[in-house]
Amino acid sequence: MSLRLMYITNNPKIALIAEQNGVDRIWIDLETLGKEERQKGINSVKSNHSISDISSISKILTSSELLVRVNPWNEDSVLQINQVIDAGAELIMLPMWRSPEEVKSFIEVVSNRTKTILLLETKEAIDCLDEVLNLSGIDEIHIGLNDLHIALGKTFMFELLADGTVESLCRKIRKARIPYGFGGIAKIGDGLLPAEKIILEHYRLGSTRAILSRTFCDNAHIQDIEEIRKVFELNMKKLRTFEEYAAIQNEEALLKNKEEVLIGVKAVVEMMRKVCIHE
Repeated sequence: MSLRLMYITNNPKIALIAEQNGVDRIWIDLETLGKEERQKGINSVKSNHSISDISSISKILTSSELLVRVNPWNEDSVLQINQVIDAGAELIMLPMWRSPEEVKSFIEVVSNRTKTILLLETKEAIDCLDEVLNLSGIDEIHIGLNDLHIALGKTFMFELLADGTVESLCRKIRKARIPYGFGGIAKIGDGLLPAEKIILEHYRLGSTRAILSRTFCDNAHIQDIEEIRKVFELNMKKLRTFEEYAAIQNEEALLKNKEEVLIGVKAVVEMMRKVCIHE
């Protein structure tokens, strides 16, 4: 089974292009609370999406699912979740959760009206994961490497792939029989750690979900819609073709790739630290 791929956009034209080229989920991002402070100095995407984007995108999709990330649990969560469901969300993602109580409250408010996804990206979430996995009503879990590597004091988000953190989390979630994924994927042949290496790790670890990273198609910098179409057509084809290769690799090949990931991550971390020293 190929990875279920997610792409963040609130542009209907781009959402349709992504859907037509096999992107499984279009992602509307409503998370704003605390994000600026957490990711200060980090080159990450800050969303300007709105509730109205949900209804606009939901009306045009025919095969891709509509995923909405809400704010971390707070006093306004009940209102926001109900608005998101009413607007047409098919999956709702809860970010930055830190306790079983927050997760339980989230599940109770959703009340089986949509699928639920937990975005695991805090140290506290790791600490209470065993208890959370005993709750019913969790449809999927995604391990968010960007915020999680910051929370754990790492230099590069894929250090969590190299140091066993992701593998340990995947093992626990798999045992609970909940579908899971982690991190993002750049274009084939691109990325500080090549996308091919990461895809092979998804297959080794039993991950079935991934985000298409900003570098896959940075629509903030590519303004021409036909250019965006070409980027998706070319790179989705390359990605799915590589997945066919990944799917037939034996355990020995996947473990060899794991060792190459360790070497690659170490090289990237050393490079990033040198840059910081020079700055």
